[in-house]
Amino acid sequence: MTVWDDLVGQDRVQEQLAAAAKDADALVTAVSDGKPLDQGSKMTHAWLFTGPPGSGRSTAARAFAAALQCTSPDRALGGVPGCGFCDGCHTSLIGTHADVQVIRTDLLSIGVKETRDLVRRAQLSPAVGRWQVIVMEDADRLTEGAGNVLLKAVEEPAPRTVWMLCAPSLEDVLPTIRSRCRHLTLSTPPVEAVADVLIRRDGVDPERAHSAARATQGHIGRARRLATDERARARRAAVLKVPLRVADVGGCLKAAQELIDTATDDAKQMAEEVDVKETEDLKAALGGVAGGRMPRGTAGAMKELEDKQKRRKTRTQRDSLDLALTELTGFYRDVLALQLGSRIAIANVDVQDSLDRIAESSSPAQTLRRIESVIACREAMDRNVAPLLAVEAMTMALRAG
Repeated sequence: MTVWDDLVGQDRVQEQLAAAAKDADALVTAVSDGKPLDQGSKMTHAWLFTGPPGSGRSTAARAFAAALQCTSPDRALGGVPGCGFCDGCHTSLIGTHADVQVIRTDLLSIGVKETRDLVRRAQLSPAVGRWQVIVMEDADRLTEGAGNVLLKAVEEPAPRTVWMLCAPSLEDVLPTIRSRCRHLTLSTPPVEAVADVLIRRDGVDPERAHSAARATQGHIGRARRLATDERARARRAAVLKVPLRVADVGGCLKAAQELIDTATDDAKQMAEEVDVKETEDLKAALGGVAGGRMPRGTAGAMKELEDKQKRRKTRTQRDSLDLALTELTGFYRDVLALQLGSRIAIANVDVQDSLDRIAESSSPAQTLRRIESVIACREAMDRNVAPLLAVEAMTMALRAG
């Protein structure tokens, strides 16, 4: 098993990264031996991975990071770095390598303070590995100030530091940053490839694996969750009933409230799993005693943690709602395909009866307006409109058609 095995349906990207990893290995060896550098090297200090959600941007970045740290003896015999078995590959992939820092956030944005900490780390030489690698999975969440801080590090990198930024599209990253990165664009993997990964790696039943891959239209992470989590399947089933429940105003308002409640429950569940442990760990670190008062001067740190947890809860709720809206968009996309007699594959075949009912009782123009109302709801929440207000407006628009 190589580090590239989890990179699904991205053969071209894999070839580029493997070639760059081989050149990076030769570059480090040349520097160590005092030899001149190859000016035609495919390796560079900053990479930008873009592609639609579920395409595997962060997976590609982590695999590349592991290949850069590969210590397999086969490299000396002409083998390509990224064996997947050596200590460098293994620790990079599981997140314990001292010179591979993976930055992901469940908050609304990445601020200046966090970015400055990363930039300081980027100036250090590798501790045990061949490169100092920083993977930023949510580069699109950098604030403008944080982006300007990062720009300086990307412009003047340390000799053996590599930045790997991940974002949905080039437009989500500051032009000054993306102009200094090598771009790699990933595509949505084929449904069959996603199903094969679920069967081979996760041991999912073939029928369920194909159903999950088809329902999520090739989104690897969502497909895995749908195939392995009963709660996720129940939540999706409830969302796909919404189009049949908006026949009157009362149904619209009730459906909207239930979507909000489900998102709130998801955020609450995550908070229960994470917040309590975080709070207890911080109290212990600050010298607090279980059941006793906290030492003087620790109130600020506790307040900072509470604010972080509140922002994370907001982000979780929005992500849950966004997933529900994505599934609604997929439902109406299938309706439109039926109405137009398209040959594209239907994603939601498990609710074929509902698709047929909506397709027969409405026109393509109405379906397009309904898709636009779902998109408008997502845009409203991006502008910080109250979620319940935005979702109620959407369900009323779905009713009107």
